[in-house]
Amino acid sequence: MQNILEEKFDLTPDAKIIVVGEGITGTSVANFLQSQNLPFSTVDSRKAAFTFETFKGASHLIISPGVALSEPTIAAALNSGAKLVSDIDLFAAVVNVPIVGITGANGKSTVTTMLGDMSRACGKNVGVGGNLGKPALDLLDPKADLYVLELSSFQLERSHVLNAATATVLNISADHLDRHDDLENYAQAKQVIFSGDGVMVLNADDEMVFAMRDESRKTFTFSVKQNADFYLANQNLMHGENVLMPLADLPLEGKHNVANALAAFALSSAIGLDLKLCANALRNFKSLHHRMEKVSTKNGINWVNDSKATNIGACIAALEGYDEKVILVAGGEGKGQDMNELAPVIQAKAKAVILIGKDAPQIETAINQLPEIVPTYHAQDMQEVAAIASHVAKLGDTVLLSPACASLDQYKNYQDRGNQFAAAIEALPA
Repeated sequence: MQNILEEKFDLTPDAKIIVVGEGITGTSVANFLQSQNLPFSTVDSRKAAFTFETFKGASHLIISPGVALSEPTIAAALNSGAKLVSDIDLFAAVVNVPIVGITGANGKSTVTTMLGDMSRACGKNVGVGGNLGKPALDLLDPKADLYVLELSSFQLERSHVLNAATATVLNISADHLDRHDDLENYAQAKQVIFSGDGVMVLNADDEMVFAMRDESRKTFTFSVKQNADFYLANQNLMHGENVLMPLADLPLEGKHNVANALAAFALSSAIGLDLKLCANALRNFKSLHHRMEKVSTKNGINWVNDSKATNIGACIAALEGYDEKVILVAGGEGKGQDMNELAPVIQAKAKAVILIGKDAPQIETAINQLPEIVPTYHAQDMQEVAAIASHVAKLGDTVLLSPACASLDQYKNYQDRGNQFAAAIEALPA
């Protein structure tokens, strides 16, 4: 293993390696380097501010995804010749079984989990993680047959040696523009997942994704709107002329989850899994926490927690999955997104909107420019959200927490936001 690290990255006992960030990823990197007897130091801006001295003389920087590469002291170190290596680079270099890479603005956790379940149903010893659950380096196991990694744009933009057996970009929509500046840069970061020569799995319904097609590479397409290699027709999930499973057997709400299932089938096919066994795994699939999760039917109202919808695209996908209008709970930290993109879908799919968080005024401004009035309310916390929603909702209505924004303005993370939503509903009088 040490020979590979020296050959690929010039990582030797003489290197001056700095691990930037002491969170989950940084800790996994530190443990890995220690196991390889490679010397390193760790720094974290939460403990001491970075200065140009911090990185002086560094030969390698292994930078956690939460730290921006544009941070001036880091950019200066890289410009001075320090090599950028990611935990995904280290992982990909030392693994000798197939890796599946999954990214996209929305749905990547669902598809990653689906493919993990499918692989296990086919008898594979599979490691599932990356941006979801365990960091990649913590998954390393000599007994593994296969690894399925969810990868974020931040992980991909600092990775250079990933050669996945198959990979997908599920979709592109505005997200993390506070870090990537514009949609094109964001899409370029996502496209890194296709570096190498593995099977490309592309969403035929997303123009930016479909434009990534490389004619020299084997490619599978999926679609819920048109004919593709894996597609939806006559209420069935299809592969060519073969029915993979009836739509009624898929235990998840929303068209976006049909697209997720088709993507998972396409990836399964690319690595040679038995699609019948994969379909059986999907029939038993449980929705992820905080992702279109029905948390209660208290007082005859359907309360749905989609707190993981931290961008506009995820919120739009959630809204478009409903035939009837819902009461939408949205807001938080907008990350530089244009809320005008959300407004027309709110008009089509929301009977009322309850706004929370720092950038609630931006969403309200966008809604107020609509030709028809959508009633809008403001809430300080989830208790007030639950109280307003109870007052506005009628029997059989759905109250959907799908914020379209990050959570850190008010909560520890999106999980905390979703948990507080569920707790507030639980505390309502019957």
